[in-house]
Amino acid sequence: MSGTGIGLKSGHDIREELAENAAKVDAFMLGELRGDRPAALYEASRHLIEAGGKRLRPYMTVKACEAVGGDPVDAVPYAAALELLHNFTLVHDDVMDHDDLRRGRPTVHVMFGVPMAILAGDLLFAKVYDIMARHAPRGVSPADVVRSFDSTTQATLTLCQGQALDMEFSDANEVSEDDYVFMVGAKTGALFRACAQVGAIVGGGSVEHVEALGRFAWDAGIAFQIVDDVLGLTADEDALGKPVGSDIREGKKTLVVIYALKHSEKQHREALLRALGVEDADDDTIVKAVEALRASGSIQHAKDTAKRYMDSAYVMLERLPDSDAKRDLRALVDYFVKREY
Repeated sequence: MSGTGIGLKSGHDIREELAENAAKVDAFMLGELRGDRPAALYEASRHLIEAGGKRLRPYMTVKACEAVGGDPVDAVPYAAALELLHNFTLVHDDVMDHDDLRRGRPTVHVMFGVPMAILAGDLLFAKVYDIMARHAPRGVSPADVVRSFDSTTQATLTLCQGQALDMEFSDANEVSEDDYVFMVGAKTGALFRACAQVGAIVGGGSVEHVEALGRFAWDAGIAFQIVDDVLGLTADEDALGKPVGSDIREGKKTLVVIYALKHSEKQHREALLRALGVEDADDDTIVKAVEALRASGSIQHAKDTAKRYMDSAYVMLERLPDSDAKRDLRALVDYFVKREY
């Protein structure tokens, strides 16, 4: 880390730590979802969890706790609760977006039907507060539990606003880059912020450190979502676990698309518009649209923008004392901005 004398971990190291933390969080989540009445509801609620995932958000929760001097073990239940919140949003997002694949397997509504998928998402959401109420670590005051509730609730409210804006933007004639950043901050940055804040609260962090970690995670979340949008166009479909180009078919105004619509030459703009928002666009039309995006420089522009938000996140992180956990948080952001799927 610049100016601290703390070196970054390699991608291999951070993936190992993510996997170790994910195993603990997954075990906790699945233990909380072992109901059997009715069996289909609980099976549907576990479906996406069992598909695995990088578990970036719970890792951030655990490391934020550790970064303020707390015991990372104390943060695992709250990290699991926040990951359930994330998965609740994914289950409902897939219903809204009519997506058939998530993490390389059929989505919950494809497997169990839309009504059961909605109920499974609702169950995951209820479990968030159930876990936080029942598993508050010793030494965490009732007031701090309420602070954790509040941070989680505010994130959920903001996330809903971001999702609604994302849907509205698909039909909008013009969306600015500032509009997009506000939307992804709400849709993605808000939950990252809650993960960091809750971890710091559980760890007994000061108001200043909770705030700094929240601001760090907000900017990191924006960087993450920009990269996610790029990968939705450029990643290997099998590695990505969902159809490449689906955002184009859905007409989503990502930063890549916004920039291209404004800066492309005529033929590239026309190639993009032949696919944008056309649900039955064939693969060749999508490939040509992606080629047009590359030619416009919009993909590189998005990558450069993600790096700016990554650097801004690092500035906030410098407000914390040096520690291994602080290094790990920086390595986490470095990893998910530079990832390939």
